[in-house]
Amino acid sequence: MKPTIRSIVLPIALLVSTTSVYATQYDIVIQGGHVIDPETGLSDVRNIGINKGTIETITMDAIAGKQVIDASDHVVSPGFIDLHHHGQNIAGYRMQAQQGVTTALELESGILPIGEWYRVQSEKNLPINYGASAAWTFARIATFTETEPVANLEYFQSMQGENNWKQEIATPEQLEKIMAYVQQGLDEGAIGIGINAGYAPGYGQKEYYALSKLAAEQDVATYTHVRYASMLEPGSSFEAIQELIANSALTGAKMHINHINSTSLRDIDATLELFDEATANGFHVTAGAYPWGAASTVVGAAMFSGPEWKERLGYQEESIQMGTERLDNTELLQAQKEQPGSIINWHFLDEAIPSELSALDRSIIHPNVLIESDSMPWMLIDDGKVSYYEGDEWPIPSEAFAHPRSSGTFTKILGSYVRDRGLLSMEEAIRKMSYMPATVLDGFVPQMKKKGRIQVGMDADIVIFNPETVDNQATYQVPAAISTGINTVLVNGQFVVQDGELLTDAAPGQPIRRNIN
Repeated sequence: MKPTIRSIVLPIALLVSTTSVYATQYDIVIQGGHVIDPETGLSDVRNIGINKGTIETITMDAIAGKQVIDASDHVVSPGFIDLHHHGQNIAGYRMQAQQGVTTALELESGILPIGEWYRVQSEKNLPINYGASAAWTFARIATFTETEPVANLEYFQSMQGENNWKQEIATPEQLEKIMAYVQQGLDEGAIGIGINAGYAPGYGQKEYYALSKLAAEQDVATYTHVRYASMLEPGSSFEAIQELIANSALTGAKMHINHINSTSLRDIDATLELFDEATANGFHVTAGAYPWGAASTVVGAAMFSGPEWKERLGYQEESIQMGTERLDNTELLQAQKEQPGSIINWHFLDEAIPSELSALDRSIIHPNVLIESDSMPWMLIDDGKVSYYEGDEWPIPSEAFAHPRSSGTFTKILGSYVRDRGLLSMEEAIRKMSYMPATVLDGFVPQMKKKGRIQVGMDADIVIFNPETVDNQATYQVPAAISTGINTVLVNGQFVVQDGELLTDAAPGQPIRRNIN
């Protein structure tokens, strides 16, 4: 059952004669929902009053509002926060909103120039909050190719056919230039440093140390796609995560491991043990994961090259998917040669095999691993040519493709992990999707102190969903299917999803950004 929304206009006489409970009429009242606040531990039926985008009261008393949402039999949660979002066009943000995300941040890869990116995003009338880190890979590409970085993903993808920035150690002069680009991004308000090391694994130990040291000095976090995805040593995933933890220990930097499960492949237990040791020893290391057995990347990524790459990845023929088609080895080699920047899905685990699903589950239910989607841009294939979907149509065209995590990661957690399989409690799932990601940033991004929580004084970024029907509908074959059960999404106190439907003219999204120096 969907929560109903009704407008209420009370006569003046009634307003005067009511008790003090009714003295304030709120812009929006959420009535009778099961409110969950991960920070305080609240998990009970409450009424919420919202004014001017801020939560002003949470009470068991009756309250009045200009608009009242009857949330009976529904869960009222802080809006979900995605630290790992690549779908930077409006379609990507809309798909996030439809699964309950109210803040989507491009942190793992990042972008440069930061100032230009924020300017462009501000003109897109986005439905949810947005932000980005300073992109180390963009700085490396610009330095090695002697180009100027361009603030879009096309710049990154267009350079996939070049190998110098992926595999070569920077000279002292090049390193100085790389660091200057990253510093400029921080000066322009970037919310940390994106270190997409899996795409440039040939960097030196000194370079990663320098980035960690800069993060500590600037009091920001790094967000790393670790340099290796391999079960073989040397050059294993275990080694790459150990490298990250060592840099955090040496410099004191806050360091986040993106998608610890997909980069660990089937070695997740060993890397989680490293992560547990780091957190037990007080190092500033956090980690995220997504609930899918396939990763999404570009077909020309460095991991799909070099000696023994198939053995390192546990690669099986036709485990790489472009659009809806699986590629055999000949087609893979052709795609790498002709269109290395094309986005593909790589199936590294088979969720139909219990042992492989169990490995995936262990990363998701780990108490210190938060949920992130790694949502991808929406693409179109026309006569074999791949391009970004730039349109404003909603729903987006059924032939558009991306990884299904782009449209159903958070609802898959609520449907599969909470309701259907009982691997997470509702309270724990919401903590992993709202409060935990907020705390990764709220020490150095002041806006995040008011997000991921349902408390008086917090931003009214709120999702209301039916726990009986909330679920992911997307598949690898039909990734654009819209999630069900998300009935209301408020961003900064404004409706983005109402009665289960996206409001295409809603644009309350605000930039999440540090101060500009």
